[in-house]
Amino acid sequence: MKKAMLVVMFVLAVGAFVVAQNATSTVDVLGAHNNGGRGCAGCHQPHSGSRGSGQTGTTDSGNYALWGQDASPLYGATIAFGDGGKYTEVLPANLTSASSDVGGIMLCLSCHDGNVTAKNMMANQSYEQKIGLLTNTAYGTQPIPTLLGNDGSTVNNYENDHPVGTNATMVSYGAPMQGATSGVVWANPNFTVTSGSQYATFVANYGYPAIAPGKWGPQYGITAAGTPYVLCTTCHNQHVMTVYSSSTNSPVAGDGGGKFYATYFFINGPYNPNVDTVGTKGQQAPSTTQFCRQCHFGESNEANNTNTIKTLFQ
Repeated sequence: MKKAMLVVMFVLAVGAFVVAQNATSTVDVLGAHNNGGRGCAGCHQPHSGSRGSGQTGTTDSGNYALWGQDASPLYGATIAFGDGGKYTEVLPANLTSASSDVGGIMLCLSCHDGNVTAKNMMANQSYEQKIGLLTNTAYGTQPIPTLLGNDGSTVNNYENDHPVGTNATMVSYGAPMQGATSGVVWANPNFTVTSGSQYATFVANYGYPAIAPGKWGPQYGITAAGTPYVLCTTCHNQHVMTVYSSSTNSPVAGDGGGKFYATYFFINGPYNPNVDTVGTKGQQAPSTTQFCRQCHFGESNEANNTNTIKTLFQ
């Protein structure tokens, strides 16, 4: 009987593990970026650039192939992110700049900025919340804003937003290279993980999808001096809202790639805010917490001599 029960428990455990690695979605995975029915052409207008999307269309943004929004109000703009606005970023002067800021920051803000592009199609409420996918009651009932710089707060700027840009480097306090013995090393143009290190244990327990080489290359910018910095696309994959697909370049918890995990808010990695770890008595960490620890490694279990806390993927 004991042996039979052990077999059943093992099968159930394996089954749960498989389900967790093969998450599916109840809605179209492009989610909010279906742009009210316009679909891919809402951003990637195949004809006439931003004019084809009904935008103003300056000479530059209007003639940039396969971009359907008018980014011209943001050209050369200085955005002050973070506490007191100390992380300032001067955006490129046009869309043809070679800077990672074009695709990684400026094109994102051409829809999500709430100061100069507030008339775009943004509803200024999280799509998952609006259609009822976000069931965690801890989020409350107030709309979760999606317009940066115009989020309804009295601050009404970017000071309450996570820093991005060349001053938001990934080798400073709170970032992966904090602590010489952590085991994640910046080796331009990629981060490498030292075998047997604290960070390697974290990778085995969660992964490092946001800073791993990834399917299409690095998700971060690199300064002229060779220093990596945070982009919007470091944390977000703008093309898939609800499912994260691991790859051999960015595996999750050693899965080898090709597995699917639940995610929300277009997060570039497993990130499920609907999962409550109370039932596990704290013996597993939520994927929401683990995602942030990829960069804020000093606050991880592994950096604090606790190596057996796996991630609850659901």
